[in-house]
Amino acid sequence: MGRYRARDLLLPPGWVSLSRVPLAVAFPFVEESAAASLVVLSLAALTDVVDGYLARRLDMATPTGAVLDGITDKLFVATVVVSLVASGRLPAWGVVPLAMRELGELPLVAWWLVSRPQRKTKADEPKANWIGKAATVLQFVTVVACILGTPAEAPLLMATGVTGAIAAAFYWRRELSAWRRVNGDPGPRARTGRGP
Repeated sequence: MGRYRARDLLLPPGWVSLSRVPLAVAFPFVEESAAASLVVLSLAALTDVVDGYLARRLDMATPTGAVLDGITDKLFVATVVVSLVASGRLPAWGVVPLAMRELGELPLVAWWLVSRPQRKTKADEPKANWIGKAATVLQFVTVVACILGTPAEAPLLMATGVTGAIAAAFYWRRELSAWRRVNGDPGPRARTGRGP
């Protein structure tokens, strides 16, 4: 369970995750059309839900799939952000809050790539968390607001940044807890005998 295997890319969740790559390539070409860009955006959001569902439902969670999901997510978000900034629909200051969660997760992706124990815990714990889901929803709504040019764009960007930062912090806490568990480290509270 802790190894990368090319054949895992051929599992249904992997195919769904990989479908975000052509969607990322397509977005810059349809970005000028609000309707077309919203279709591409919606399809990408759908794949993000379906790949996780399939991994859990079919018991196909793998280290390869977990990292692939993260990489394709970040690739799509990066493409959307660059396209919106280039077209003037997203102000330059909005890049960081819109991509806050992805920026916070990048070091974790590198950690999963080089750490076998982390790959195992990542595959063994595929469930999404509510703050991550909230960050995804806010990110989607904010991008829609940028595409449509609504007045809610600025407050949505700020809300997305805050939620994304909390989500990234939650992921870090979860992965560090998993790392301690795998390595037999009870953590600072357990070592000192102090409770919450």
